[in-house]
Amino acid sequence: MKKVITYGTFDLLHYGHILLLQRAKELGDHLTVALSTDDFNTIKQKKAYFSYEKRKMMLEAIKYVDEVIPEHHWEQKTFDIDNLNIDVFVMGSDWEGKFDELKALCEVVYLERTPDISTTSIKTTLQQK
Repeated sequence: MKKVITYGTFDLLHYGHILLLQRAKELGDHLTVALSTDDFNTIKQKKAYFSYEKRKMMLEAIKYVDEVIPEHHWEQKTFDIDNLNIDVFVMGSDWEGKFDELKALCEVVYLERTPDISTTSIKTTLQQK
């Protein structure tokens, strides 16, 4: 079985997230999503609209996602790849090159983001209303 992992906050879930998860799942048989915890988002200076528990529940309802695990810190990726026997690490193309050191452990793939949609753009639009 070919195992894939991706990481993120997945706040204000939108069709861009769904398309990214769909394309990630197409790279293997099992997709794990490492979801940033609320505490880790604070470290990253991000504030999610929904709590970790609610974001996890939404991700678990998506047919492309097989497993959701908590992401507690940046350094966790190496441990997860080894511990979960990951074959493919996937991130959005805006992270291109930032995780190339993981190529020693597994295949690293950067997927193009969906144009014209982002959590940041949604939050900006909501704040303007």
